[in-house]
Amino acid sequence: MLSSKPNRALPASAWGDDTDEAGKVPVKRLSKDEAQALTAVDAHTINPWRVVAVQAAVGLVVALVCGAITGQTSGFWSALYGAGVVVVPAALMARGMTSPLSSISPMASALSVMLWMTVKLGVALVMLGLAHKVVQPLVWPALLAALLVCIKVYWVALAWRRKN
Repeated sequence: MLSSKPNRALPASAWGDDTDEAGKVPVKRLSKDEAQALTAVDAHTINPWRVVAVQAAVGLVVALVCGAITGQTSGFWSALYGAGVVVVPAALMARGMTSPLSSISPMASALSVMLWMTVKLGVALVMLGLAHKVVQPLVWPALLAALLVCIKVYWVALAWRRKN
């Protein structure tokens, strides 16, 4: 709830920063190096579509391996469906999170994250529930193996962020 009372600022001495006597922070021009360092921080962000693409590629590789191990197309299709249980909801969330509406304000961003995470989980659960009807005959170990390996791509994405 919004309050009609004005915000009372703490005295400048409470923060121990570079505020002047009036409690205002002086404007400082950035040097070229400081500006480049600031933009380099944004360069470490990860494109969610890259993560989705890598998940899809990894899922296809796992499906090919499962098909080769089982010697049947059912192992391939089960693993491919398992990868889809991760990739399709992730693509929906990436689409929602990269839309311009999700970055209007901090509140809109927070609500967008919650909404799209709910959609992502819901779609994944529905896809898992329909797996036995969509893939005939279903090979659960192949499906679960692909699902788990594709989920682990998120950890790889964190490693990409650290390297950059």
